[in-house]
Amino acid sequence: PADRPGSRRRKNRRVILFYLQEGLMLEQDKKDLEIFSRSEITEHFIYRRLAELETDGNNCSVLKKIAEAEWEHHELIKTETGVNAKPSRFKIWLYVLLARVLGLTFAIKLMEAAPHHASGAYRAFTNYPKIAKLADEGPAVENELIALLDEDRLKYMSSVILGLSDALVEFTGALAGFTLALSNAKLIALTGAITGVAAALSMASSEYLSSKTEKSSGKKPLKAALYTGVAYVVTVVMLISPFACFSNVFIALALMLLLALLLIAAFMFYYAVARGESFKHRFVEMACLSFGVAAVSFLIGYALKTFTGIEA
Repeated sequence: PADRPGSRRRKNRRVILFYLQEGLMLEQDKKDLEIFSRSEITEHFIYRRLAELETDGNNCSVLKKIAEAEWEHHELIKTETGVNAKPSRFKIWLYVLLARVLGLTFAIKLMEAAPHHASGAYRAFTNYPKIAKLADEGPAVENELIALLDEDRLKYMSSVILGLSDALVEFTGALAGFTLALSNAKLIALTGAITGVAAALSMASSEYLSSKTEKSSGKKPLKAALYTGVAYVVTVVMLISPFACFSNVFIALALMLLLALLLIAAFMFYYAVARGESFKHRFVEMACLSFGVAAVSFLIGYALKTFTGIEA
């Protein structure tokens, strides 16, 4: 029968051969390439806009070069498809906003994780050699240029991690311990706030001295200390907020742990994208540390309350 799998495959091969002999592009290929072309032209305008906003001369030059590369990719695809793709205004607005709020490197690396940047995306178009070459040439050039970007935020990433990770590990444990030891939500919030501010100042001072000693890091000691201290204080405020809002200490504890998990997920996602590392590995590691310390502290608080007989 004509509809058997073997017959259909032979028919498809004949259709493909006909299109290639006539110099025509397969309809599905054309649709796929139109999507890729739109991504390329959109990214051209994103990089161009970021270059206009960038104050650093080196970064501005790099962004302009990437914008030119994206334009060339779009023009190459246009010669094959005959379609002049229109950019996505929403994506331009979104990625420019992300770059201004969360940093240039984060926004660019998130954008470069799009499907058409995957190594096999363009390579699948074996019938169009010029386009297939983009699978290797495109990402290689762009990655080389992106590596040249120098962003102040990433330089101080270690300082932020120090403040955030220490606050999460130390403070989830402290608040879990206070929950059973004190059994009063307002008192836990007050104790946590005092402890948190003191710990933040201590961490900031340590980072100041550390940065001053390690001159090769290129970080300004005062700025590094500020990043660490602010990260610590923001984390503390978020973690004690459930105890300030709810009188039931166990509800407050559950919400605090949920907030800690969301904070870990959000920051580890940011870090993984910006640094090109595994989100899953970082998230699991940090979550296990924070919740492990919280569990031990909770048990210590219970033990102290039981054996001392002290009631808050």
